[in-house]
Amino acid sequence: MLKLETKSKLPPEKIVDEIKGFFGEGGLGLSLEEDSSQCLSFQGGGGYVTATICPEERETRIEFVSQEWEIQVKKFTSELK
Repeated sequence: MLKLETKSKLPPEKIVDEIKGFFGEGGLGLSLEEDSSQCLSFQGGGGYVTATICPEERETRIEFVSQEWEIQVKKFTSELK
């Protein structure tokens, strides 16, 4: 299990799109189980990825919790601007 927090200068709406594209259809193909402006939850492959998007003053904080998709979450956060 992995808990990881990162920050980005991208607006929350863009981050949501990036997360959906990476983990959902067209990306890793995980099933989108929860979809709101501040929380996305995916399941598949015996695990899950949950992302909580927290707008802050000049940046956006993203908190990930994952099981079985730890490598992919680390890859996503390392490529996020």
